[in-house]
Amino acid sequence: MSREVRVRFAPSPTGALHIGGVRTALYNYLFAKKMGGKFLLRIEDTDQTRFVPGAEEYIKESLEWLGIAPEESPWNPGDCGPYRQSERKPMYMQYAMDLVEKGHAYYAFDTSEELEAMRERLTAARVVSPQYNSITRTQMKNSLTLSAEEVKTRLESGDPYVIRVKIPRNEEVRLNDMIRGWVLVNSGTLDDKVLMKSDGMPTYHLANIVDDHLMGITHVIRGEEWLPSAPLHVLLYKYFGWEDTMPQFAHLPLLLKPDGNGKLSKRDGDKLGFPVFPLNWVDPFSGEKASGFREQGYLPDAFLNFLAFLGWNPGDERELFTLEELVEAFSVERIGKSGTKFDIAKAKWYNEQYLRAKPNSELIDFLLADANADGFEVPGDKADAIVNLVKGRMTFPADLWEESKFVVSAPTKFDMDIAAKKWNSDAANLLGNYAAALDAFGGTFDAATAKSVLESSAETEGIKLGKVMQAVRLAVTGSGAGPDLMEVFAILGTAEVAKRIRFALSTLTIVA
Repeated sequence: MSREVRVRFAPSPTGALHIGGVRTALYNYLFAKKMGGKFLLRIEDTDQTRFVPGAEEYIKESLEWLGIAPEESPWNPGDCGPYRQSERKPMYMQYAMDLVEKGHAYYAFDTSEELEAMRERLTAARVVSPQYNSITRTQMKNSLTLSAEEVKTRLESGDPYVIRVKIPRNEEVRLNDMIRGWVLVNSGTLDDKVLMKSDGMPTYHLANIVDDHLMGITHVIRGEEWLPSAPLHVLLYKYFGWEDTMPQFAHLPLLLKPDGNGKLSKRDGDKLGFPVFPLNWVDPFSGEKASGFREQGYLPDAFLNFLAFLGWNPGDERELFTLEELVEAFSVERIGKSGTKFDIAKAKWYNEQYLRAKPNSELIDFLLADANADGFEVPGDKADAIVNLVKGRMTFPADLWEESKFVVSAPTKFDMDIAAKKWNSDAANLLGNYAAALDAFGGTFDAATAKSVLESSAETEGIKLGKVMQAVRLAVTGSGAGPDLMEVFAILGTAEVAKRIRFALSTLTIVA
């Protein structure tokens, strides 16, 4: 009988949640929903020295913003809690002791100085990667080299110790990764990792195995950086006697910098010209600030669609998916093995597609909010026309107001570089004639009539319209570029256009 699919996202609260972690959470969520299973979140805070206040709340808010909140978590517990490893601390020692009793782990009493001396000896002997392993442990202070009496005495006297896993010297470890296929590793390349630290806290290697087993995790979908640890984890499942319920593993490809040169890291935040975090983050210790995709104007559904394609593809030409459509199309088998370059231009493209597909009523809300924050009111009868005017030019919601504020607020200054090149007597004569024609105009004033009247004014003055159009735009908007000018005139109306033209005529100096 098949088990219910249960997957987990297990971040550490050591700072802002990197988008690589968000992608891991997304793939776990999509897989769980596709398989009719559950998505869990577990906070892996065994390393208390790296704990950062506010990080856990940041993780929660990020997943909620994206609409991929877990069914079980520290703030929404199920039957497998607690969901913070620090709150599960008392039980880990019993599992470590179980391994010691079975002969798969041992006590190690080595001091930091003794460990450093061991590494120096190995380095001097030209050992490339000095390790505490099946060979070197025979020369160290542990329960494999000390007498049972001395071990007992040390434990009873409170000597500090760690518990290390006992890795066999020459054994083939096999792992069938859902993305990479069979991974074969000889145990001789592995070291005797610490399972329990001297402070009584478990390391990741022990805690995540125990927790995944007790929480019924069926599939572990995590980053490629954990692939070297996977053989150890397979051995631990074997040593505990949990092979029959061991989860399937899938190790996701790395997210790379845009040039493909190395992993996209937390330290890259803002340095490369774009955020690497879902939300703004302020480090509580240094005060250092990092920007987030949400605050820069990315929509959550667009951001999710973009992230999904960083390593996965649906097998056809489709690019735009709702979250529900991603669930339907998703399969781990279509995740690639190689790293994926992070392309911020593609992220912007996705945002544009999702924004432009929104109904005007939602876009108007964005426009009015930003205008009000800037101290302006957009007339109700013009909001829809303004949105239609500029929505083809927007990448972010804030662009609606930035691209159209000149409609609400007449320019008081002008782009002088454009004026120096384009403002001349022909432009001034045409605009004077056009303003007079607008004063006398009666009837419906739309983009077509605005253009017709302008063309008539140009004919009257014997001026080629193409040569002065940038000056016409400058006079009414203050700049030399922007949305369709005749549509702008139609929104402003004849009186406002004429008024702005006369202000420009009285302000700008004609270039000979």
